[in-house]
Amino acid sequence: MKRAGFTVIAPVFALFMAVLLRLQPVILEPVYAQGASAPVAATSLLDYEVFKTRVQPVLTSARKGNARCTACHSRGGGNAYLEPLPPGSETYTEEQSRRNFERVSRLVVPGEPLKSLLLTNPLDTEAGGGHWHGGGKHWHSQDDPEWQMLASWVRTRPAAAPARAAAASTGSRLNYETFKMRVQPVLTSARKGNARCTACHSRGGGNAYLEPLPPGSETYTEDQSRRNFERVSRLVVPGEPLKSLLLTNPLDTEAGGGQWHGGGKHWHSQNDPEWQTLAAWVRGS
Repeated sequence: MKRAGFTVIAPVFALFMAVLLRLQPVILEPVYAQGASAPVAATSLLDYEVFKTRVQPVLTSARKGNARCTACHSRGGGNAYLEPLPPGSETYTEEQSRRNFERVSRLVVPGEPLKSLLLTNPLDTEAGGGHWHGGGKHWHSQDDPEWQMLASWVRTRPAAAPARAAAASTGSRLNYETFKMRVQPVLTSARKGNARCTACHSRGGGNAYLEPLPPGSETYTEDQSRRNFERVSRLVVPGEPLKSLLLTNPLDTEAGGGQWHGGGKHWHSQNDPEWQTLAAWVRGS
């Protein structure tokens, strides 16, 4: 999409991306222990040096007819996953690069370029990309050299990754049964004056983390609940409710929530019973 239309679609883009960007640690596949497991942090499975020297320059490069990534994604809010560049500089400091690596890794499923928002949102839909990207479609083919370079980074693990992944798998866990019985009903419930979660997040596209409900049903099948658990877990940092997009995006900013949520702010306080239910699940209670 050309720059002339950028200011028109920017608000729509911001709403769309609110629940997506800065996604919490992404997982390869859920490893269930009695039906539940926490995600393995993507940073443990991706190469930082490759990110700093090859991936990060792509994210700061100028784009003919489109906005560069830093134009939208370093300005704060839910869709900011890059640091602002230091005044007068074209490169990041080491500390900024480390923080960028942590955030950008949340947009990636290691080993799966076509499941990674970093690669699908700016890729043409006809080439296998997502439906939306407010800054325009940067790549018209998966053969684009930039796309191929990012894909190579996503596919390649650093040498220490297997050991780190094994260690991570023994960490905090999310409980599937609690998700199915207590969390999932919150995500399907009607909301006075606001859209229910399924209204926006089960329609396909990059912000769909819930399955469509079966026709005429108010509940999910077991298979659908498993898939919902896998996706919703990617919006959570186990043990950290206030670092989990699932809990911060729909929470009032004044109560510690994020700046954007297209479906409205569902909770005005962290004492809201629904928010407390989700927080207890994230904490492992």
